[in-house]
Amino acid sequence: MSEPSSRFPVTGRTMLKRKEYAGLTRQLVLAFDIGTTYSGISYCILQPGEVPQPHGVMKYPGQGQIGDFKLPSVMYYDSKGNLKKVGYEALKDEVAEQAMTEGWVKLEWWKLHLRPKHLSSAHIKDNDIPPLPKGKSVVHVLKDFIEYLFRCAETYIQESYPRYIWLSVKDDIQFIFTHPNGWEGAQQQQIRRAIELAGLVPSIPEGRARVRFLTEGEAGLHFCIWDLFTSGVPDQAKYPQGQGVVVIDAGGGTLDLSVYSMKFDPTSFEEIAPAECRLQGSVFVTRRAKELLQRKLRGSRYSSPEMIDDITTTFDQTTKLHICDAKQPAYIKVGSLRENDPDHDIRAGKLRLSGQEVTKLFDDSISVVINAFEQQRSYATVPITMAFLIGGFGASDWLWSQLESYFKSQGIELCRPSRVHKAVPDGALSYLVDNLVKSRVARATYGTDFAALVDVDNPEHVSRKETWHMSATGLLVVPNAFRGIIRKGAQANEQKEFRCPFSYHGTVKSELGINQLSILCYRGNSSDPQWVDRDEGSFSTLCHVRFDLREAAKSLVPKRKLGGQVGFYYSLSVDVIISFGCTEFSAQVAWKVNGVETKSPAVIIYDEN
Repeated sequence: MSEPSSRFPVTGRTMLKRKEYAGLTRQLVLAFDIGTTYSGISYCILQPGEVPQPHGVMKYPGQGQIGDFKLPSVMYYDSKGNLKKVGYEALKDEVAEQAMTEGWVKLEWWKLHLRPKHLSSAHIKDNDIPPLPKGKSVVHVLKDFIEYLFRCAETYIQESYPRYIWLSVKDDIQFIFTHPNGWEGAQQQQIRRAIELAGLVPSIPEGRARVRFLTEGEAGLHFCIWDLFTSGVPDQAKYPQGQGVVVIDAGGGTLDLSVYSMKFDPTSFEEIAPAECRLQGSVFVTRRAKELLQRKLRGSRYSSPEMIDDITTTFDQTTKLHICDAKQPAYIKVGSLRENDPDHDIRAGKLRLSGQEVTKLFDDSISVVINAFEQQRSYATVPITMAFLIGGFGASDWLWSQLESYFKSQGIELCRPSRVHKAVPDGALSYLVDNLVKSRVARATYGTDFAALVDVDNPEHVSRKETWHMSATGLLVVPNAFRGIIRKGAQANEQKEFRCPFSYHGTVKSELGINQLSILCYRGNSSDPQWVDRDEGSFSTLCHVRFDLREAAKSLVPKRKLGGQVGFYYSLSVDVIISFGCTEFSAQVAWKVNGVETKSPAVIIYDEN
C-alpha cells in the first residue's frame, strides 16, 4: 500500500497568508463538531492586530491521557431521564456496572435520530438506532450534550489562560456548529433550539446572530487548505487554475462529499456540484461486524449479547482501523490468553476472521463513496485532480487503500492530511476567519406550487379539467403547477437573490395580511418538473416562508372581477426573495409602490417532521 501524501509541491510564488484580526475588541469563537461516535471543540481567541490561531480542547473528565482531542459521544440517563455520565466517564467499567444495577439507559449513535428522512434507506430504520430515554426528544439529548461540551471548553480555557481572558469574552461568544452535508434547515432549526435551551445564547435576534452553521464538507475543505498549503500554493503547473478538488469526510454516521474548483492569487474556491451525504459511516461497518460475530459465535459460550457487544467494541477500536490486506487473517481479542474454542476459531484469547470476511464489511461504504463521487463528477464543469480523505473513519487503512486505488485509476491524487480528527472543528474556525468558499451549489431543485391560468390549448391543462376552479379574480385556474426558483446544480453566492413572483388576491384587504408560502424541494430525476402531483414521492416541503403584507395592502384600490364575473377584488404583486448562497437559507418579500421597491424581512419556518 502506498503511503498517503503529506504535502503538495509548492512554487514559492505566493504564500497563503492569514490576515490579522481587524476587530477592535477581543472575541472568543467556539466551533462544535458533534459526531455520531466522537465529538470535539476547537476555539480561537481573536485578539485585535494578531493572526488568529485555532486550538483544540484537549482535556475532558475521565480522560485517561490528556491530549486526546475527541470525546466519545456516549451518554447515560437514569430511569427518570436525568443525565448521569457523558464521554470518557461513561466508558468506565464501574459505570457500566452501576448502570446495570440502577437501570440506566446508555445512548450511542443518538445523533442519527436527527437525520433527514430523505436520507433513510433500506439499510437503516429508526429501530436500528438505540432508542432515546423515555420522555426525551433528540433536541433535549442534544441540549444536554451541548451543555456538557460547553462546560468542558469553559474549564479548559480558564485553566489555559489568565482568568481575565475568559471574563472579557464570555458574554459575547461566537458559535459555529457543523453538521453533515445532508442536514438541512429543519436540522439546523433543531440544533439552534438545543443551543438556546442549553443557555449558550438567548432566544432573541441578537443571540441567534451569534450562532452559525456550516457543512462538514466545507469545514473540511478549509482545514485541508490550511493544513497542506500553508507552506505555499500548489504547483500550478501540476494543479492549474480551475482544477477541481473533492473533500471526503468519512465520519461515524455519514460519508460527506463536497467538490470545489480552485483559484489562485488570491486563493478561493467555488462549489461546483451538489454536496452528497450518505448514511454509510463507520458505525455501519461496526454494525455489520456485530452481525458477523453473532453468526460466527452462535452456539458458543461467547454468544451472549453482553459478550457480543464487548467483542464488537474491541473490533471497532482496533481491528477495524488496522485491517489492510484481504489475503491476511484478522484477529479480535476475546478475554484472556486462556480462552480457547477451536470450533469457533478462538485460540489464545483471539478470534480469527479471514481477511475477506473483514474487508467485505467495508464494501457498502466504499461503494457509496465512489457512486457519490461519480454523480458529482457528472455535474462538475472542470476536471477533478485532487481528493482529500478526512474524518475519524478516514483513519481506516482499508478504506484509505481502496479509495486510493480507485482515485489513482481516475488520475486523481488522494491525500490524507494529518490530524484528521481535528479537521472539521478547526476547519470551521478557518471558515469564519478566512471564508475561502465564494459560491455554493443547490443540492436539489427548489420551488413552489401555484394555480396556473387555464390554457385551453395546453393538453396538460385540458387533461386536468376536473381540477379547474375560479380564482378571486374571476378567471379559471388549474392547481398543482410547479414553479422552480432554483434548479439542482445551480451556483449561488451570498449576494445573489432568487425571486419568485406571486400575485395575492382577496375580496377584502385583510385577506392579504399575513401570508405563508411553502417552499417545495424536488429530489427526482427530472431536470424540469412541471407538476407537484406527478412523481409525488420526489416532492417534499422544505420550509414555509411567512411574511406580512398589511403595509403593502394599505394603498390598494379595488378592481372589477374579470371574465364577466360580478364583484370586486384586491390584488397585490410581490416577489418572494430567497437567498440560497449562504450556509443558511434566508428570505425577504418585496413589492413596488409608484415604481419604488420596498423590502420586508420574512421568517423561514421548518417542519421538523
